[in-house]
Amino acid sequence: MATVTLDRLTKKYPNGFVAVTELNIDIADGEFLVLVGPSGCGKSTALRMVAGLEEISDGELLIGSERMNDVEPKDRNIAMVFQSYALYPHLDVARNIGFPLKLAGVPKAEIEERVRTAARLLELEPLLGNKPAQLSGGQRQRVAMGRAIVRDPAVFLMDEPLSNLDAKLRVQMRAEITALQHRLGATTIYVTHDQVEAMTMGDRVAVLKDGLLQQVDRPTDLYERPDNLFVAGFIGAPSMNLRMARLSSGAGPDGAWQLQMGSQVLDLPGRVLDAKPALRAYDGADVVVGIRPEAFEDASVAGDDVRPSLSAEVSLSEALGSDLLLHFPLDAPSVEAGDPDALEGIEDRMVIARVHPRSTARPGSAIELSVDVDELHFFDPQTEAAIRS
Repeated sequence: MATVTLDRLTKKYPNGFVAVTELNIDIADGEFLVLVGPSGCGKSTALRMVAGLEEISDGELLIGSERMNDVEPKDRNIAMVFQSYALYPHLDVARNIGFPLKLAGVPKAEIEERVRTAARLLELEPLLGNKPAQLSGGQRQRVAMGRAIVRDPAVFLMDEPLSNLDAKLRVQMRAEITALQHRLGATTIYVTHDQVEAMTMGDRVAVLKDGLLQQVDRPTDLYERPDNLFVAGFIGAPSMNLRMARLSSGAGPDGAWQLQMGSQVLDLPGRVLDAKPALRAYDGADVVVGIRPEAFEDASVAGDDVRPSLSAEVSLSEALGSDLLLHFPLDAPSVEAGDPDALEGIEDRMVIARVHPRSTARPGSAIELSVDVDELHFFDPQTEAAIRS
């Protein structure tokens, strides 16, 4: 296996469109890195530059210590798994898996052995004589994985490999791919638009927007410490509630700080300011406050009369079994990540709270929702950067 270095990697097309701008990521030997972001953010273009399928306009690509900018794709010692599987319909599973070895002139006996090893690893042994048309979507994906594995490459590249599978099979396959990658210890770059897929699979996740790297971090750090509004709104399902608010010092009991969101107020204990000292510079100023659905709880269920709370009237409830999602209006302007000035109508975008399923709140009912103020996130409305220290 090998390290991969993307050093100011840039892709500019002849018409002037810049798909990727100075992408800097160091990928460790054996690491599973996920590139994630909305459609058109440049993640697949970045992967194709690593594969050699797109010319690099500027910057450098290193695999190991070797510069790869001008190296032909076949000589980069990488293997790519595509969204479409790209299996040969006239070849059986064994010959599909062994095809790249045949092209490379590997002896027949060695091809058979390596195909058997890959098939055993992927539980494909009973299917080696089957054609692709006789396989399920998950089995076809395993065959595509097997074709990559037999090459024993330095780097695996995967471009939305689960997009064509149904929801249940995607969950199963992402677990299988993650387990397989750990067993092989293979350096892997994986592209997806699905943030749940990214968070459950990657050792680290790189979030892209408009060709620019927003943050690269461990999944838990992306969730708990997003660097900006875009990452905050993109990571998490349901997404973080983002609202305009105003901070004021000395307005609460005993001189406590307060957060004014529309007509409602949350008292902020001193520990919140101690944990995020940069907030003190925003005394009397507007901020964007982020509240994850998980930071709410039905105060009557929690028996919580200590935490600050918001009063709400439930507009919609969604029972998920393990959780209950409550949608309610809040008369503070909502903010679209990436455009804090684009304030939506307060009736158009509900706040979502994830509460205990024992909550009896239903549409039309009034409820007190306690808020874990230690889990609030704050962002500068102009720069969109997180306000921390």
